[in-house]
Parts: sequence; C-alpha cells; structure tokens
Amino acid sequence: MSKIDEKLEPVLDQVLRRNAGELEFHQAVTEVLESLGRVVAKYPSYLENALIERICEPERQIIFRVPWVDDQGQVHINRGFRVQFNSALGPYKGGLRFHPSVNVGIIKFLGFEQTFKNALTGLPIGGGKGGSDFDPRGRSDGEIMRFCQSYMTELHRHLGEYTDVPAGDIGVGGREIGYLFGQYKRLTNRYEAGVLTGKGLVYGGSRARTEATGYGAVYFVERMLATRQLTFENRRVVVSGSGNVAIYTAEKITEFGGKVVACSDSSGYVVDEAGIDLALLKEVKESRRERISEYARLKGDGARFSDTGSIWDVPCEIAMPSATQNELTGRDAKALIENGVIAVGEGANMPSTPEAVRFFREAGVLFAPGKAANAGGVATSALEMQQNASRDSWTFEQTEQRLADIMRRIHDTCASTADEFGTPGDYVLGANIAGFVRVAEAMRALGVI
Repeated sequence: MSKIDEKLEPVLDQVLRRNAGELEFHQAVTEVLESLGRVVAKYPSYLENALIERICEPERQIIFRVPWVDDQGQVHINRGFRVQFNSALGPYKGGLRFHPSVNVGIIKFLGFEQTFKNALTGLPIGGGKGGSDFDPRGRSDGEIMRFCQSYMTELHRHLGEYTDVPAGDIGVGGREIGYLFGQYKRLTNRYEAGVLTGKGLVYGGSRARTEATGYGAVYFVERMLATRQLTFENRRVVVSGSGNVAIYTAEKITEFGGKVVACSDSSGYVVDEAGIDLALLKEVKESRRERISEYARLKGDGARFSDTGSIWDVPCEIAMPSATQNELTGRDAKALIENGVIAVGEGANMPSTPEAVRFFREAGVLFAPGKAANAGGVATSALEMQQNASRDSWTFEQTEQRLADIMRRIHDTCASTADEFGTPGDYVLGANIAGFVRVAEAMRALGVI
C-alpha cells in the first residue's frame, strides 16, 4: 500500500484534528490521499490554493432535530443529517441512510466517497449524503410515513433539482422516497420531480433504478475479469447483504452464468449449494421483509443458516461485499485468499477494511473499489434526473444499456489512469486519481470557492 506523501501529511493531520473521532471519514480521506502522491509529484500545481484541503472539507453540514409520533402516541426524537460535500461538477447528489449507526462522521465519509464516485460517472453531479439515526426496522407504514414527513419538513429548504438531489440508501427504499417526495411537494407547492431519485414509476421514477447498483457492480467486475481472459461463467460467488444491491448483484451474476451460493443480513448468513433461489430471496426480503433465516426455513434441504462465523469463510472464486462499510476484515480477506478467490467487487461503500484491501492487492487479487464498482446506482439516478428534466421515460432496455456503457467506461478510466501513473491493474489508485482529477480541475476552473 502507498504511504502518505510528505507534502500531503499536513492535509491529513488537519483532517484528523478537525474531525476528531470520525474514524470512517479518516479512513476514506487517508485512502484517497495515499493515492495522490504520484499526482502531486507529476502535477505540483494541485498543491496550490489549498485545493486538496478544500476537497477534504464539506461545503456545508446540516444537522437537525426530527420529532415524530409512533402508533401509541409517544413522541420520539431522532437526529437528521445532510452533508453537501462538493458541488464543483453539479448539484449535490447522494443517498439518504436511515440506520441507528448513522452519525455525522458516517455521513461525511459517505459524502466524501460520493464526490469521487459521481465524478467517475462522467455525469454532471456533485457529491453529498444524508440520513438519520432512525431505525425503520419493525416500524409500521404509518410510523415511517410520519418520520419521513418530519424529516423532509426540515430538509426541504436545502434541496432542489439544481441544488441538492437525494436518493435512497440503507433503510430508504421506494416506500420512504414516496413519503419524502409527497411531503416535499406539499411544502413547496411544486411538482419538482428531479429533486429526488429512486421514485416509483408512476410518479417520475426510472426503470432499472432498483437494479442499477447491483447490475452496475457486476458489469464492472465482468470488464475487470476480462482483462485476465476470465468470466463469471461457472464461478462460485458469495454476495454479502440481501437488500437491493445484493439481490440484483446476484440476479445479474446468475444471468452471466455464475452461481451465487451465499448471502446475508445483520442476523447471519445462508448457504445454498444449489445456488440462491432469487425468487424466494425476493419473497423473503422484499415482500415479507423477514430475516434471512426465513430463506433457509422455506427452502428446506440444501440450504443452511448460520448466525456465527463469517460469510467470507464460505469458499468462492468471486466475492461481492454488498452490505455495509468495513464488513470484510483482514481476517476475512486471508480466508478468501486461502480459499482461492480471484476477484472482489465492492457493491457497498467501503465494505473492506484497509487491512483487507492491502491483503487483496498484495495477493494479486482483482479488486474493484466501491467508489468505482458501485457507481451504477448514482449513474442511473442521474439518468432519472435527465428523464425528469425532459419529461421523458425510457424503456428498461434503454436505461440498462446506458448503465452498462457507463460502468464499462468507468472501468476503462480507472484502468488507464492506473497505467498512466505506473501501477497497472491497481483499480484503487486508478479510481482515486481519476475521480480526484475531475473534481480538482472543475474547482480550479471555478476559482477559489
């Protein structure tokens, strides 16, 4: 792994000092700065005008109270966040996450990553992220609606199709987006379809948006495998998670001839040697909203559930971590390498710890970092914005083709950038540098902002 260039050490020191305790944000900034030593050596002008310091500092951080009433009439107070990180390339764009683990440091890490991810798409979108420490699990539709309405009552004043365009993330799906959009419309008296993405098809959503992050990760890994004359065909694959990203990652892998043998949620994981039954998985997780253990119970013989150990102990040739940050540890990486993994594609945001990433790179495993591999979701969100702006609606096939083209272009950009800076096949460095350069050039063109 790269070391921090001495010229960039003061930048990292400042980030660590000014953002005390925000470990995920520290991790994300450190990873990018480790990649930039080669850039500033070749182009020292990027050190001028505190450009890198500005990129590491959000343009705006919003924290607010979210009071709401449960079905028993009890008032609850949660905390809401929106970090508008960088608008050099376009309006802030990034999802909303509703989960008890959410705090300002998590949102800043996600917004920082989102800035470079969005840049890699080549589309005119800046980086932002938001959410709340609200836990939707076990809550009724009415409770979730009232929470979303309260959340949007404060947040709406900071949004707009030319200002900031949220989408969904963990805990925020089509139901939540509908409640949020309804409240935005009510408060503003405007049918501003482009202010939220991930909407339902009946009110301005885009076909293939639900599938986009998972499908996009597979398209990226497919292109990456091809650099070694490999494919998904007949490969054993493990996909962590069982939300939208994981389900549609598994669906596209199956379409490409691979066999997904395991998936998970926060309660444990299931192994199905016959291959995960996608129809049953969707029934359990999307329709019933049950725990993953229900999949094993319904499937019966051949499927087993475990609430101990790690899903990454299941032998596979391709691993697709698609749940949450830092879920794949150094120990997990060693187990995967010992079991013969050839490629890892990050479907979630920063799901591999720095130690795990180091082990994969040192072992020569093909490794697709999240800011590149999971950019399909936000890319398709930008396509939804495009359709909203033109009052148009594309077919699923049109949208998926655009997605496939974007993901393959992102792969090629990362690969060629790694080649340019003397590290062929290093997608981490390629993604970090390519994303940074695009944002930095826009910021330089706009002056000191």
